[in-house]
Amino acid sequence: MSLDKILSITGKPGLYQLKTKAKSGFVVESLIDKKTSIVGINHNVSVLNDISIYTCSKEMPLKEVFKKIADKESNGPTINHKVGKKELEAYFNEVLPEYDEERVYASDIKKVIQWYNLLESNGLLSSIDEEE
Repeated sequence: MSLDKILSITGKPGLYQLKTKAKSGFVVESLIDKKTSIVGINHNVSVLNDISIYTCSKEMPLKEVFKKIADKESNGPTINHKVGKKELEAYFNEVLPEYDEERVYASDIKKVIQWYNLLESNGLLSSIDEEE
């Protein structure tokens, strides 16, 4: 599976796997509880493959950020996304020291950490590497 089948839906927690497209939107499965639901076309949906993190020199695709975290954690889980702001920023600075601290907020780091842990717990990180 690639990141172009993994969705973030505004107002809904976690990540969703795209199952199929429907007339009125998408059929998705939650990576948290495996429940299937329909998401209307009026929802704000982001495909993880289209998301990048600002660095001082360029935008780094989320896939590359996940690989850096996976390398640091030996493909295992990382810190909890509910830790404090300073701890999140310190951890992210270890993983991606060149990230743009003025444009990447603690809330963004929190999402990246949470998404990484969701993908890791569902065994989807190895399939990201296989895309290449």
